[in-house]
Amino acid sequence: MNGEERVRLFLENAAKAAAGTHLLPGPEALRDVLAGIVPPGVPVYCPGLTAAEEAVADLFPNRVADYADAAATVEEVFGAVAETGTLACASVDGRAVQAGLLPAHHVAIVRRDRIFAELDDLFAEVVSAPPTNLTLVTGPSRTADIELTLAIGVHGPERLDIIVV
Repeated sequence: MNGEERVRLFLENAAKAAAGTHLLPGPEALRDVLAGIVPPGVPVYCPGLTAAEEAVADLFPNRVADYADAAATVEEVFGAVAETGTLACASVDGRAVQAGLLPAHHVAIVRRDRIFAELDDLFAEVVSAPPTNLTLVTGPSRTADIELTLAIGVHGPERLDIIVV
């Protein structure tokens, strides 16, 4: 499977899991897409640990220093898995994986070259130096009780947007 096929499959499967999906023609479109996704005035956690995060951090005048105070997190994630539409969030380079799980809205930026065809490919990438924590996220949080009553956002974000750059 080539790179474009991986991207297409990832976006299809992420959309099936109820994530909002956005494919950018290039990194220059990132600011415009984020301006349409993140409502103005909400407290946003954007760690600023990658070039993509630094490039958009000034979009958020209500940027907070702690994800616990945020309504939305905008971050570049470690990678993704095409076969399932899954995000891989890793505790590397000072990144807290909880940042994408606690706020109600998670906006994940994924680089095209970090979309792996299968879960085995992702694990092969980390086997030599595994992160302390690797969290796999497929769609917004959802759970059901014994009567099959569905609840969204109980164990994680109720809204997930994925931007592929």
